[in-house]
Amino acid sequence: MRIILDCDPGHDDAFAILLAAASKEIELLGVTTVVGNSYLENTTRNARTVLDLFDIDIPVFAGCGRPLIRNTIVAPDIHGKSGLEGAQLPSPKRPIEKTHAVDFIAQMLERYSDVILVPTGPLTNIAIFMLRYPHLIKRINSIVLMGGGIAFGNVTPVAEFNIFADPEAAKIVFNSGVPIVMAPLDVTHQVIVTEREVSRMRQFGAKFNLLADLLVFFKSTYKRVFGIEGVPLHDPCTVMYLLHPEIFEVKEYHVDVETKGELTYGQTVVDIWHTSGKIPNAKIMLKADSEKFFDIFFEEFNNLKEA
Repeated sequence: MRIILDCDPGHDDAFAILLAAASKEIELLGVTTVVGNSYLENTTRNARTVLDLFDIDIPVFAGCGRPLIRNTIVAPDIHGKSGLEGAQLPSPKRPIEKTHAVDFIAQMLERYSDVILVPTGPLTNIAIFMLRYPHLIKRINSIVLMGGGIAFGNVTPVAEFNIFADPEAAKIVFNSGVPIVMAPLDVTHQVIVTEREVSRMRQFGAKFNLLADLLVFFKSTYKRVFGIEGVPLHDPCTVMYLLHPEIFEVKEYHVDVETKGELTYGQTVVDIWHTSGKIPNAKIMLKADSEKFFDIFFEEFNNLKEA
């Protein structure tokens, strides 16, 4: 599978990058970055740092530094000031590629007809790509994204961060006609990192101790902000779906994004009962087998250990 991982690292984005890079079933064409969990300078540095930590030779392309319309929001309360707090990570050595992330996506879609876009942050880069290169939209194999929620949000009662950070971009993507698979909060909150997973990560050795430290920090902020004992591993659900879709229960629904509501701005409106009469435009992950998820997760990370 050829994929482009579009992300805003962010602790869970970092693990999504490494899971994709570790898998022998995925060809990670490049990592593109966007403002989200932190500012673009930070998310781009963090993506490079994570790859450098394991000497993974995959290019990083900086993308959009602000949303389409709304004011920029970031999440230092969850990810810290740098976007990746909690471990003494080395400074990145690899350069940032000169090509803009949006143009890199276009170049890859011109070259290949089977590229899967995997956004794990706000959808700004993807929406700008669609606006700038409309003739290439149909060449996207599919989009597998982390974002939204059916039953609840995590920024407002109904809005999830990635969508709330740029609802107008998300609306463009969901109405694009591209096949979409969505990992909402409803499923990611079934994949919870506890002390057990932190201990398993530490057993892999020194570099993995740094990853374990990141998880400890991530867990501490979720405890402080949300009162949750463990932390959901949101973003890796996208990559795991590509590797092992059988561990997820998936159903098709129509999804739209609210961009005008006073109380519902940024909500993903999922038509569970098909009351709109609109045909489904997304497959939505509803349930995950957490035990199988983590067994496979650590099997894949063992590939990094052996590299």
